[in-house]
Amino acid sequence: MTWIVLVSAFGLGILTAISPCPLAANIVATSFIGRKAGQMNHVLISGFMYALGRIIVYVGLGAAITAGFLGSSDVSLFLQKYMNEALGPLLIFLGLILLEWIGTGVSLSLGTARLQEKGAGAGVVWSLPMGALFALSFCPVSAGLFFGALLPMTLKQQSSFTLPVLYGLGTALPVVIFAFLLAFGSAYVGSIFNRLTDIEAWIRRIAGTAFILTGIYYCVTHIYGLFL
Repeated sequence: MTWIVLVSAFGLGILTAISPCPLAANIVATSFIGRKAGQMNHVLISGFMYALGRIIVYVGLGAAITAGFLGSSDVSLFLQKYMNEALGPLLIFLGLILLEWIGTGVSLSLGTARLQEKGAGAGVVWSLPMGALFALSFCPVSAGLFFGALLPMTLKQQSSFTLPVLYGLGTALPVVIFAFLLAFGSAYVGSIFNRLTDIEAWIRRIAGTAFILTGIYYCVTHIYGLFL
């Protein structure tokens, strides 16, 4: 497994965190983690628990799905042979989602608002289930990045632990950073959040275009047998 694969998994997590749909939930998580202004230990532990909750979900999903696919030797051989052929259309589809040309307006929420309300006055332990449920609240972009990009990479590398852990850390990192800013009274937190939305739009467009171009390359080389 190369460092490029590791960095890609971590980068996919960060891109997931700053996408529009997860971004709304992450702002809520940021306010929850950083609600004890000035208490560094509380913010640290709460941020760690939140990240751990997300990691547990992604590792569990990755292990369950990869075990199901790779449990059969025939399926494993099929994936190893045809993964590159399937990867081209998957990347193009994911690029279209990132560019918001398809799949907008659909989301899946699993009681995250109720959990936040119940845990508003609770201790740091509530950050773990909050992270887990936010991880399961997929929208088109986050579902596309996890199921369309990370899992194919996980299957190809046969890494059901390391890559999901890095992806989970990537999804939690922006939340923890902004929770620290919020907890310790940065006067620029509000403007940073507003600017982050604009930055995210450009990052998503660049990533979507890159995914489509890479998908076209995979289609041309692995499906049609043409080498550029």
